[in-house]
Amino acid sequence: MEFFRKVRKTNNKRKQKKSVIPFRLNFLFLIVFLLFAALIGRLAYLQILHGTMFESEVSSSETETETQNVQRGQIYDSTGKVLVSNKSARAITYTKPLNVTNKEMYAVAKDLAAFISVPTKNLTATNKADFYLAQHEKSVNKHIPGAAKMTPSALYKAQLDYVKKNKLYGSLSPTQKEIALLYSKMSGAYALSTVYLKTEGVTDKEMAKVGEHLSEMAGVKIGTSWRRDYPNGTSVKSIIGTVTNEKTGLPDDSINQLLAKGYSRNDSVGSSYLESRYEDILKGTRKTIDVETQNGKILKETTKYGGKKGDNVVLTINEKFQNEVQKFLEDGFNGIKGSNPYAPGAYVVVINPNTGGIYALAGVSRNLSTGKVTSNALGTINQSFVMGSVVKGAQVMGGLTSGVITPTNNSLYDEPIKLKGTAPKTSWFNKTGGSGMSLTATQALEVSSNSYMMKLTMMEAGYKYVPGGALSMPSSIFDKLRQNFNQFGLGVKTGIDIPGEGLGYAGASNQANIGKALDLSFGNYDSYTTIQLAQYVSMIANGGYRLQPHVLEAIRESNADGSLGRTVYQAQPNVLNVYSASGAEWNVVQNGFYQVVHGSMSLRTGSAYAGLKPEVSAKSGTAQTFHGTAETITNSLIMYGPSKDAKVAMAVVFPGMGTSSSSSVVASVAKQTYEAFWKDVITTEGFTDSSNEGN
Repeated sequence: MEFFRKVRKTNNKRKQKKSVIPFRLNFLFLIVFLLFAALIGRLAYLQILHGTMFESEVSSSETETETQNVQRGQIYDSTGKVLVSNKSARAITYTKPLNVTNKEMYAVAKDLAAFISVPTKNLTATNKADFYLAQHEKSVNKHIPGAAKMTPSALYKAQLDYVKKNKLYGSLSPTQKEIALLYSKMSGAYALSTVYLKTEGVTDKEMAKVGEHLSEMAGVKIGTSWRRDYPNGTSVKSIIGTVTNEKTGLPDDSINQLLAKGYSRNDSVGSSYLESRYEDILKGTRKTIDVETQNGKILKETTKYGGKKGDNVVLTINEKFQNEVQKFLEDGFNGIKGSNPYAPGAYVVVINPNTGGIYALAGVSRNLSTGKVTSNALGTINQSFVMGSVVKGAQVMGGLTSGVITPTNNSLYDEPIKLKGTAPKTSWFNKTGGSGMSLTATQALEVSSNSYMMKLTMMEAGYKYVPGGALSMPSSIFDKLRQNFNQFGLGVKTGIDIPGEGLGYAGASNQANIGKALDLSFGNYDSYTTIQLAQYVSMIANGGYRLQPHVLEAIRESNADGSLGRTVYQAQPNVLNVYSASGAEWNVVQNGFYQVVHGSMSLRTGSAYAGLKPEVSAKSGTAQTFHGTAETITNSLIMYGPSKDAKVAMAVVFPGMGTSSSSSVVASVAKQTYEAFWKDVITTEGFTDSSNEGN
């Protein structure tokens, strides 16, 4: 019986198991069924209800804009001669694709390095760090606390700091250095911007190799680069300035502004002087390419705008005349430098007194330590010197307009100025007082009387001169004299369109230095630039209009054949201020300048220029200066001609001369320059000789 009970119990358990297993399977089948139903429903939603929309999204593309550089405009002289042109060269370029990764760029750089050779002497530690990061960024991030939460710029800075600090890049092989340099140029570009990878010395073999593998290196292209060329010499290169290249990159002092304008880091851009001043004109309009992309991949490129070469800049400078003036100056300086060990250089500015256009800027500088002499036309605008008696025209005009003298009542007695506690201050011809004489304002200019100018200053300050008395003048006399000089452009910037113009130097003007106001009156205290003298003498020549000096004559487009095309801008005279004086007052000063050269007094200071034709008016200057404890002088000259209808004005400055030196070198340079002007400029630019002898 017990046996049958066990059998019955076992059978019951089997029945229970059989009933449980099918239930579990059925439940599982139900879940699978529901999941398949959901999947089919989702597929129906995507395919039937929204299939068209998603198909459109998958096949859709975006259009981005790529820009490429164009050829810079050329620079011409006033006669149409090319001063600066462009020399083309084949180049390897890189247009950065959209959404490209550092790893992908590294791979392209590595491939390209197998086909071309690039110089790596300028490879920086940052370039090497970038090279390392391109391969090991993830491992570096593990050592930077909070890397996952940093902004991209903060993380990049931290990455660079870590790699540099630990010098993880180690010692790179020559090939690795080339890869690093190429990679740095690629990574420095913006999406769809084009940068130069190699612009010089691209060989036929390199061109062929790169051309064969272009399809394998996304973004790499074969293009053309341009560099500045000077087909007629470099006489004005210091004024024209420089253009950066793919090696130097954008100037550090303006890189952010230029990047904001769409420049790439290794674009060519004017970095100094005229190239920088007129960058927006010379750079042209970039080539524009519509780039069709899909999922970050470039499908098609279509040129939307072929670009426009930069407009051309035409200068007021006459290249032939410029070269001759520079030669006159260099020959003159080299002839006196041996006997004048402290002479730092010499400068000449030749200007149109009716427009402000510059015909020539010439200069030489000498390194007093090494003795080396170099061309330095920029010294005409950024080097200042105490100029001497050339300022006396402005001083006389100040006396006339302030009312202390008049055109009909302006005689003063030349005598040594003897003040309590100071050495006598005298005119060059009246050191002892034995040559004292009464002088009109015109005669004072003719013989260059210091005494006359000092007496004008004391009269303007309300001080009655008494020999041996204490000088009692308010310090405001400095401001009064300088404000008058400033109206002539002396001691203020002229506004010339070349960056880097200097201001000059104004000496102390407190009561302790009140005696220096007398020195200021005859040009022996403050310092001025040569361009300021040129602006000042132009005002004397044109009757009171202070014109902004300029070297830009016109902006012109290019014809299809490359020649000068349509004029889009023509420079016009820009009057900065008008000196308020009557015709009679101007006649006093202008006649004084004429008498300096053609007067009847034996003491006149400009007789060396009496033989020039057309006739000129002039004023020379000699200022007492020092080099350390050694006494030196500045020899200067301002001149214009013809006297009644001036076509040209000039300023010549030889500072740091020995006290025994004469002004003969100044006279020689000035006369050669004046004669060359009528030969080189007048005959080529259509002027006529309108000389009116006499004044």
